[in-house]
Amino acid sequence: MGWPESDLSMMRAAIEAARSGGEAGEVPVGAVVSVSNEIVATAHNRTICDQDPAGHAEIVALRAAAKSLGNHRLPNATLYVTLEPCAMCMGALSEARVARLVFGAYDPKAGAAGSATNLSDTLLHRFEINGGVLEEDCAAPLAEFFEARRKESR
Repeated sequence: MGWPESDLSMMRAAIEAARSGGEAGEVPVGAVVSVSNEIVATAHNRTICDQDPAGHAEIVALRAAAKSLGNHRLPNATLYVTLEPCAMCMGALSEARVARLVFGAYDPKAGAAGSATNLSDTLLHRFEINGGVLEEDCAAPLAEFFEARRKESR
């Protein structure tokens, strides 16, 4: 599929955030929140460094965007994330009232935007969902991270 350049650009920023997270020892998932094609927040997973089970990249980015914009509702926002969101993150996207979700790699084990399950039709707030944007580029940091972990444990 031919993705708009704005989606590709935002996803590339999310991939950079994912790589930063991986360098910090986190599972390399990155997220960007944009409004009118301007980045208002960038984040990576922080579950380990913050000892926070809810420290997924999506939630960290939504929190930062809400603070930046001065509103817990983000009705004009698009969240870009390198990995399909889990159920917790799908709920957070709904609560934030985002307009759109764009993700890269599908997550057949825990993805809640259509892979393992599809919560989009059961959430209070509905939003547009587009998956597979730069899928291989988004999956690469995850594959590298887990391959390194497997080598360390041998």
